[in-house]
Order: sequence, then structure tokens, then C-alpha cells
Amino acid sequence: MSMVEQTATPTPEVGLSEATAGDFIALLKPRVMSLVVFTAFVGLMAAPTPFDPLFSAIAILSIAIGAGASGALNMWYDADIDRLMSRTARRPVPAGRMLPGEALGFGLVLSFLSVMTLGLLVNWLAASLLAFTIFFYAVVYTMWLKRWTPQNIVIGGAAGAFPPVVGWAAATGSVSLESIILFSIIFLWTPPHFWALALFKSGDYGRAGIPMMPNVAGEASTRLQIFIYTLIVSPIGVLPWVLGYASAGYGIVAAALGAGFIYYAWGVFRMAPADRVMLPAKRMFGFSLLYLFGIFAAYLADSLVARFLQAGIL
Repeated sequence: MSMVEQTATPTPEVGLSEATAGDFIALLKPRVMSLVVFTAFVGLMAAPTPFDPLFSAIAILSIAIGAGASGALNMWYDADIDRLMSRTARRPVPAGRMLPGEALGFGLVLSFLSVMTLGLLVNWLAASLLAFTIFFYAVVYTMWLKRWTPQNIVIGGAAGAFPPVVGWAAATGSVSLESIILFSIIFLWTPPHFWALALFKSGDYGRAGIPMMPNVAGEASTRLQIFIYTLIVSPIGVLPWVLGYASAGYGIVAAALGAGFIYYAWGVFRMAPADRVMLPAKRMFGFSLLYLFGIFAAYLADSLVARFLQAGIL
């Protein structure tokens, strides 16, 4: 082979990136980020401290960037299994539009910037919690739990439950029982939410070798556990009213949403084993998103009303 031919032959280590701005945005997992930002904002607004627009904006922006960093690191590490699943095959790295090193570097830079900004401009407790959240999602969940145990989403769900605690810590410099309850709602909501998805995407997870509950314990066991978790999380959703952190209006909304969650979970539990369309699981997955948004939207509205009353606006 001539020197010209050798020079013209591409090597797999070099490669050229075809990534666009849209691909970098996709790395941030915008849908997940939006839920993280929303729950963090609720934690910040529920905190019993005066509202500071500047510090609040810095805190929420830092949390959003940290959530995006977690998504980028997750997509970098999971590229090998993402390309095997229909739900994730078109992501930038497995689709070949972005080099793995780009995703890794992007995630690391955003992680550093988000934590340092939150620490230097807001407080270091919130920054430490954000750093732990990024580490837990990118390392503990993505690199270890996800491929090792069917309890991956149970334990790993803690990463998605931390944002309201980070928001609370950003506002107060502390962690309280109220913020821990908000954490618990998301933590206990995560398994039935993702297991409903895993039921009708079990083929994807099987091809990728991910030990999701339906693939390991079977669909019947998964349906039962989904129902049990909804029976647990629904009362926890009402707990802020019971403990006096929220009004009866919030309690009514939370109870109604919890009853709906149990209703849809019961439909999944009663789903016929031969049902391959799995419409009840798909409906429950959709309602679970509505449940979490509704709970936190009601909590936010309740917190805003309390602030307005305290300020004499209402």
C-alpha cells in the first residue's frame, strides 16, 4: 500500500463528527430536564424563605445544566445498548452523528460548570447535593445498577428524586422533612412509572441485556409490584396536607390523583397474560406522568397562594 493510500485510509479512532446543535440539545434529554427543573422549582418555592429572583434563576439554571450533564454522560456510556433499542437507537451517539468523546467531554464540562456555579453563587450544600445527584445517575445508576440488577430503577430512582431537595437547599441552605417528603413522592413513583414502560418495551430491554423487572421476574410479578407501589405512593402524595405543609385544597387534588393512579395500576394488574398490545400499561405510563406533574403543580400553586397571603396580596 502506498503512502498516499495509507494517509487516505480513515482510522476508527479519528473519525469526523456530524453532530449539530440539535444533537447537543438531545444529549441534555430535554423532556427529563423539564421535569427536573419543574420539581426543583417547586422545592425552591415551597421553602419558607423570601423569594430572590436572581438567586432563584441561578439555582434553577444550574440544576437544569446539571440534569443535562447527567443525560449526556448517560448517553455516552449507554451508546452500546442504546443502538439495540428502538426507543433510543436514534440518539446522537448510537446513530453515529456524534463521537463518544464529544458526549463525554460535553457532559463533564457541564457537570463542572453547574456545580461550581451553584456553589459559588448560591450555597455549597445545594452544590454538593447536585454533584451527588450527577454522580449517582451517571455512575451508580448508569454504569452499575442499570446493567446489574432488576432493582436498577428502584435504587436509581433516587437520582430523579433529588431535584426538589436541591431546590429547597438552594433557598434555605438546609434540608427539611418537607423536602424529604417531596423526594419520597418521586422516589416511590419511579418504579411503577418505569415498569409500566418496561412491560410494553420488554423486547427492547431483552435485546440490550438490561435486567428490567419484566425480563427477570416476569410480567405477572411486575404487574403486582406496580400495583403495590401505587398503593404506597398515593398516600405519601397526600402526606404534606396531613402534616400541615399544604392546604386541604392540595390534599383533595393529591387524593384524587392518587385514586386515579391506583385505578390505572389495577388495570395493569388485571391485564391478561396474552395481551401483547398492553394498552392498560401504556395508559398507566401516560397517567403516571400526569400524576407527578399534577402533584407538583398543586404543591406549587399551594405554595404560591401561601406566599401571596403572607405578603397581603390575597
